[in-house]
Amino acid sequence: MITAGQMRAARALLGIDQNRLAELAGLSLPTIQRMESGSGTVRANVNSLMKVVEALDRAGIDLIGEGAVSTGGGRGVRLKAPPDTDTGA
Repeated sequence: MITAGQMRAARALLGIDQNRLAELAGLSLPTIQRMESGSGTVRANVNSLMKVVEALDRAGIDLIGEGAVSTGGGRGVRLKAPPDTDTGA
């Protein structure tokens, strides 16, 4: 649903810290810290995940899923697929 990297990037785009995201989502700071500490998909209960996604949405963040097309206007950043390192060279 959302990766830890997306959460960190979303906060960076909004210019907010983990404490502010916790406030916006109605969660504790340790919960946000735990959610962002991984490297892949955030592992948390569904209620907490939905609170974060909804808070980011209200703040103006459009989360783009893997392989999804971004149709919204506005500026943003998207992580490209890693380059093919198996070039045979």
